[in-house]
Amino acid sequence: MTSAGAGTAPAAGNRMLRSDAERNRRRILRAAAEVFTERGLGATLDDVARQAGVGVGTVYRRFPDKEALVRELFTERVDALVADTERACAAPDPWAGLTWYLEHVAAMFSGDLGFRQLMMFGSYGAACSGYARDRMRPVVTRLVERAQAAGQVRRDLAPTDIPFILLMVTGAAEHAREVRPEVWRRYLTLILDGLRPARSGVTPLAVPALGPDQMARAFLTHGRRLARRRHGAP
Repeated sequence: MTSAGAGTAPAAGNRMLRSDAERNRRRILRAAAEVFTERGLGATLDDVARQAGVGVGTVYRRFPDKEALVRELFTERVDALVADTERACAAPDPWAGLTWYLEHVAAMFSGDLGFRQLMMFGSYGAACSGYARDRMRPVVTRLVERAQAAGQVRRDLAPTDIPFILLMVTGAAEHAREVRPEVWRRYLTLILDGLRPARSGVTPLAVPALGPDQMARAFLTHGRRLARRRHGAP
């Protein structure tokens, strides 16, 4: 009896430790989602620890660095966004699919600064940002090309224009955050009208679209510049 009881105690203790570790992990992920949504990915692991009500050492035991935490938090969200984009590509009306995608993503980004930074600026969670770009590029390309093939979108729209459109629209939401955060819907409507092929012709675009590698470099460079400014570097 004594030996049997002694043999079960460590197993019960291990289960308790694993349960505590899992609770802490979930608490940290919830806190990170709240902090990154509100303050962006410039927030530190110290900020996450304070929000979670745990010591920063506890955060580091679960996640060795912020990159690992960002990857854990956002990979599933990137996959979900890809699935949403694929559903938009399957819409019977290609224009409806494209406009739904732009409205859906703009709403998502305007309410979540961290996710917007992850998708737009490669210096935040670089591995996860690269994963996001690689997953999103083919489905966004298909979304644009379907609408063009149906004659619903001007022929000179490039798939790489889409992230810039979202950057501009959600930038408006960020600037008007304390006044009228929904103002981005006004500007998206204006942009959508500009995507339509006019019967009398459209104004030729003054400069060509960026290529995929140029777009990635532009976002990465801008993200690094913002990071330097936050740390007081020129």
